Amino acid sequence: MTRKIRNFGMYFFLTVVSLLSVFPLYWMAVAATNKSVDVIRGTLIPGTYLVENFKNLLSLAKVGPAMTNSFKYAIVCTLASLLVCSLAGYGFEIYHDKIKDGVMSIILLAMMVPFAATMIPLFQMFSSAHLLNSTLGFILPSISTPFLIMMFRQSARSFPHDIIEAARIDGLSEIGIFFKMFFPTMRSTYAAAMTITFMNAWNNYLWPKVIMMDENSITMPMLIANLTEGYTTDYGSLMLGVFLCTIPTVIIFFLLQKSFAEGITGAVK
Repeated sequence: MTRKIRNFGMYFFLTVVSLLSVFPLYWMAVAATNKSVDVIRGTLIPGTYLVENFKNLLSLAKVGPAMTNSFKYAIVCTLASLLVCSLAGYGFEIYHDKIKDGVMSIILLAMMVPFAATMIPLFQMFSSAHLLNSTLGFILPSISTPFLIMMFRQSARSFPHDIIEAARIDGLSEIGIFFKMFFPTMRSTYAAAMTITFMNAWNNYLWPKVIMMDENSITMPMLIANLTEGYTTDYGSLMLGVFLCTIPTVIIFFLLQKSFAEGITGAVK
């Protein structure tokens, strides 16, 4: 009886926490179907104003170009980050020595430096290099992150070194070992890293706001921020824009949630 009560309390607690976690998404979806006045009132019932909100959103902002830019920047940034960070993490572990361990410690210390502290020097460097309003300027500051390097390094620790030695004896090159043996084995780690990197790149606001000065280079987070400017705000269109901006990251997470959990815990198959 005591065990049943304990289980009931646990499932009740988990149910309440789950509902609280899902509620903001539900409210966002509901607000996208209601008028601005109803959103302000806190209406929790779906309305019939979705089409009108979508038309207003298209008239207020360039949703198509912003969505295209966000996908382009996020995909390029994700692919580049996965390649660079996995190579770095693999190299730090497989070819590690005291010097590389010291470099890795410095890289980890860089995690404690806020981006706002380096934003102005970065802007001056990119302005001098004529990389403003460019895809390269968008992705370079985030192409290599200490967290992803550390995650790939931890995953490389579970990679059997005997296999590497056997591959070297068979004549396989170091690049071949990485792409033909390490890469397929660490699929779950790559999935977790891809999820994290894509979400960070998609939701990135501060750096694109600084470096993307052309209206044609606007991203979805920048577009949503622009919707709040002015004397009045159409909250129905605003919440619809937030909903559209949220859909890609939700899809990516649900498609890769199993591999994401395995990658974060360091599981290797």
